[in-house]
Amino acid sequence: MSGAGLRIVVADDDQAMLRTYIGLLASLGHRVEATAQSGRELVDQCHALCPDLVISDYKMPDMDGLAAASMIYEQAPTPVIMVSGYSDAELIQQAQDNHVLVFVVKPLSVHSLTSAIDLAMQRYGEFRLVRQEAFDLRQTLNDRKLVEQAKAVLMRRASVDEREAFQRVARFAAEERQSLCQAAQMIVKVDRTFGGGDSPTPGNEQVEAVR
Repeated sequence: MSGAGLRIVVADDDQAMLRTYIGLLASLGHRVEATAQSGRELVDQCHALCPDLVISDYKMPDMDGLAAASMIYEQAPTPVIMVSGYSDAELIQQAQDNHVLVFVVKPLSVHSLTSAIDLAMQRYGEFRLVRQEAFDLRQTLNDRKLVEQAKAVLMRRASVDEREAFQRVARFAAEERQSLCQAAQMIVKVDRTFGGGDSPTPGNEQVEAVR
């Protein structure tokens, strides 16, 4: 699925922010199918509409965005972008554990939103390929983390972007007649054998790449 003309559900307890989202997303060629002002409302809207993408604030009444993202994922895996006024390592780890693909730090701009949507849809496409090889949703999440580690190794060692890194993992898997997960595991193992260090998370000050 490309990042153009997406059906999006947006959640924020601030009406002004919802209007901002609607305007920004319309200018990018997307359609806001529904808005929500609480975590529970967001889950219900996604269950009813099955959107292409979810953009949610972190802090909301009755259920925060991370808990809502986890429930949405269990119902039907859907790419989620989480938005917050701040970020730290613990929050980003929690986002990863709750199936969030991209974390965006306020204030929003056309550039940061565009980058976040493109990255989320790219990663969701990769997720779908990994899921085809996995046994269940939990296994899919574990396999995706391994593929992300392999991508980070290639980004660091070959100085390529995230998209090219995934393509290299996929090519390696095809050449070796292995699954993506098996190929990723080999890449990570070889990197550790040769003393590979921790790979930095790609992103910038506004769009944080959630592993």
